[in-house]
Amino acid sequence: MDKKLFADSFSKSLDENFPKYSKYFDFDLRVFCEFNTIIFEINKCQILGFDRATITLTNNLLERLLKLALIKNETGIEPIEIEKWNSVFEEPNRKYTSIPLGNSIEKCKKNGLISEPEKEFLFKIIRELMRNGFSHADSSKILADLPNDSKMYQGSFSNPNNIKEVRLNQKVIPFMQAIQMENFAKANANQYFDFVFNLIFRIENRLIEKFKKTSM
Repeated sequence: MDKKLFADSFSKSLDENFPKYSKYFDFDLRVFCEFNTIIFEINKCQILGFDRATITLTNNLLERLLKLALIKNETGIEPIEIEKWNSVFEEPNRKYTSIPLGNSIEKCKKNGLISEPEKEFLFKIIRELMRNGFSHADSSKILADLPNDSKMYQGSFSNPNNIKEVRLNQKVIPFMQAIQMENFAKANANQYFDFVFNLIFRIENRLIEKFKKTSM
């Protein structure tokens, strides 16, 4: 494929989408500085119109956010002397790095790191649709509301007057699943990233307030 086609496509996406998404480059993380590079990467996907990549990377960001929130909740948020890094982080890392998303949601709620509405949204919507639908390639929940029997029509260029009605289940036909998933990603990628982006700062503020109170 001609390199210029890519260059022109990227340039067009940049011109169209940068004004809308450039705000996500302007942020200042105080607790979760580890997320600087992945946020930049996700936002570049948004600008270039890579909606499924945006969702998949946001899944990664969310899962890591909740685990890291639990780790910071135990280690605190103040600077730690380098000689103590191993001893301070070893046990929290062992406890939380491999836990499933559902467990991390529950534990974050129990420790006051997320609210009840956030917990419900994460558990019932994000875990089922975004994480399972894209990171696990399970389209069943996203396509659940589609009818099992859709009326469609088959035509022919050689005989344009011969139109035949067919009945198809879009939920089980791979290329139709792909079309529906692409449409879903296009409609929801930015809203999902925006939710997780803002959740980072809400959890940061909760950690800051928590440790401010304990130090008083």
